[in-house]
Amino acid sequence: MPKIFALVPAAGQGTRIGDAVPKQYLPLAGKPMMFHCVETLASVPRIESVLVILSPLDRHWSEHDWSAFPEKIEATFTGGPNRGASVRNTLRHLEGRVAKDDWILVHDAARPCIPRSLVEQFLDEVGDDPIGGLLAMPLADTLKRAEDTMRVEETIPRARLWRAQTPQMFRFDALARGLDRRPDATDEAQAVESLGHAPRLVQGANQNIKVTFAEDVALAEMILERRRAVEAARME
Repeated sequence: MPKIFALVPAAGQGTRIGDAVPKQYLPLAGKPMMFHCVETLASVPRIESVLVILSPLDRHWSEHDWSAFPEKIEATFTGGPNRGASVRNTLRHLEGRVAKDDWILVHDAARPCIPRSLVEQFLDEVGDDPIGGLLAMPLADTLKRAEDTMRVEETIPRARLWRAQTPQMFRFDALARGLDRRPDATDEAQAVESLGHAPRLVQGANQNIKVTFAEDVALAEMILERRRAVEAARME
């Protein structure tokens, strides 16, 4: 039976938030931001291992306590100049440990609010797919294409348009070949699409936000704290 290996790219600098530390290490609900998605992925029994992809120059990882996951997570200093290079480097790092048809699940370090139930649902829906797939949300906003002068050039129909989220999951061999062909791909699905495949879409959730700007940090913290309160109430 194919195994599932989770990759969390965390080698970026995340300068848009403007903090002194990379975005993935920003404090969020008492932990570094990426702790939350790593914790969620590590809690899923079907996931064999969680590899956190760090920059070779990373100096923050060792400043935090990761002992809650002693057998499940592995820090790899295989980060590259962009996301595609980071993932491709890590696939090379995994060669010899994984089979061609094993699954590689990739999740953004900046999506800390992914609930375990959504990961489990995603694995249920994609696990028997011949290609793989990704979480995504139907586009609700009206899209405008603008000229350089910030004038509307055209309105783009939103029918059949989706916002890609993560996790995204594909076979080891297909993802490696896709990234070799499209090293500039902005997500794993685009790399696999370059091979002529059509990845499966699985509806995600609005709470699975990507922390990009300063105001997103407060929203993510609210989502996590509300979830903790609900879980605590269930335990009473």
